[in-house]
Amino acid sequence: MQINLSGHHVNITDGIREAVDSKFNKVSGHHPQLDEVAVTVTVEKNEQSVEAKSQYMGAPVVVQSADKDMYSAISSAAKKFDSALSHRKGATQAQRHA
Repeated sequence: MQINLSGHHVNITDGIREAVDSKFNKVSGHHPQLDEVAVTVTVEKNEQSVEAKSQYMGAPVVVQSADKDMYSAISSAAKKFDSALSHRKGATQAQRHA
């Protein structure tokens, strides 16, 4: 899986890149059909936010997470992204069996 990482008002350090790679590679292990994820890290006053976007089974999947700590925002975004992908996968399987 390819992870496109970009920053808005922040320099992407090696630590941020490693955290994003490790968290989102776990997600790709659960969903092998996932080809590409675009992750945007944004720093505003007193808030770090992470947005993850992808196409999965014909529909866009977008999640956002914000926190005071960058690494907890990355972790939260990865959990939300995994949950959204599972929800999308369940919806397509339900339509197929209906």
